[in-house]
Amino acid sequence: MTSDSSVPSGASDAVTAPAPAEMLAGPAALAASSPLTPAAGVTTDPQPARADRQMLAIGLMCAVSFIFGVQDALSRHLSANYSPYFVVMLRYWFFAAFVLAISARGAGGIRAAARTRRPVMQIARGLLLVAEIVVMQFSFVKLGLIGTHALFTAYPLLVVALSGPLLGERVGWRRWAAVAAGFAGILVILQPGSGVLSPWAVLPLVGSLMFALYGIMTRLVSRDDPAPVSFFWTGIAGAVGISVFGLADITPMAARDWPWMGALCVTAVAGHFLLIRAYELADASSLQPFAYTQLLWVSVLGVLVFGERIAPNVLIGGAIIVAAGLITWWRAQRRSREAG
Repeated sequence: MTSDSSVPSGASDAVTAPAPAEMLAGPAALAASSPLTPAAGVTTDPQPARADRQMLAIGLMCAVSFIFGVQDALSRHLSANYSPYFVVMLRYWFFAAFVLAISARGAGGIRAAARTRRPVMQIARGLLLVAEIVVMQFSFVKLGLIGTHALFTAYPLLVVALSGPLLGERVGWRRWAAVAAGFAGILVILQPGSGVLSPWAVLPLVGSLMFALYGIMTRLVSRDDPAPVSFFWTGIAGAVGISVFGLADITPMAARDWPWMGALCVTAVAGHFLLIRAYELADASSLQPFAYTQLLWVSVLGVLVFGERIAPNVLIGGAIIVAAGLITWWRAQRRSREAG
């Protein structure tokens, strides 16, 4: 999934303090989203209430992962028949309207949401994310949902690998071992030297790198701007940027495909709305593992709807990458508890 939003996983605390880079290394459905309301206050509830809220938040996260899986399936269908630039442009216009509506309801309205101390980087973030989404649309068509997501899932490990040189953070040997294991999983999927390596496999890898850089940039801007500001600029900058290409590539859409286009826009907004609710109920980092259920949904949709096949090497390599990502998440959680 690549969803058009702002603050990666763990950024529900971005209003107060930036999270460690490894806390940005969550699954795609979570890391590509923006918590508009920090999940503070949950810890002030009585214990039974906290447990109930946590279970509801987990249920919402699983629902979000399903919705984002459906969104990617719709994207694959539409991008196979129309220009991905055009499809993403329409999707972003709808999303930008959602961003404006949410921002208008916030404290200070749209003017406050647009007030940034890092305008150049905020705009660059928005443009990078929409470019990554376009790359993924091409990958869905050329490589399929299953193969694309299996490779894209490595992006949290790239965040960890890049956090040292770009953020100046120390990455211990255990996390480097998880990164190495994740890249071993990529090699299992790609099967270099077997003669079956698809040249289109570069697309999700490029998308993974782009999304990792987006996560790093989000980490940097969170030092100066609160999450609602990043959310605003992600939607608006992305909508303006993709319009430059989408307006030049407008394709008449058949009447039978407009409902699918409408469903794509609705799933994008519905997914982010439920994600915001989940963040209001529980800490973002506690929900990260459940976002990996998106891999299950895209696999089911890929097989049942598009007739894709789950090759053994993709299954094994994907499992290795997910395990490496979960180990990275576990280490981040442990370090956070020790620091607290």
